[in-house]
Amino acid sequence: MNRDEVMDLVREHLVTELELDPNEIKPEARFKEDFDADSLDLYELVMELEDRYGISVSEKEAGELFTVGDAVDFVLAKTSP
Repeated sequence: MNRDEVMDLVREHLVTELELDPNEIKPEARFKEDFDADSLDLYELVMELEDRYGISVSEKEAGELFTVGDAVDFVLAKTSP
């Protein structure tokens, strides 16, 4: 798995859940400030990442995911050997 694959999954999730334009979803985009995502939106994203990649995300770790890039980097760090 590579960065582009994880980015595509996060992008697909945000397009579906938040009805965003895929072109707006860049690594530096902030979930709350740029996409008006609430805690439930972020919880659903975390659940999808856990299910898709077989990782575990603590509440503390989830609270540290502020941008799309943060989420992608987190998944890559958790899944790399």
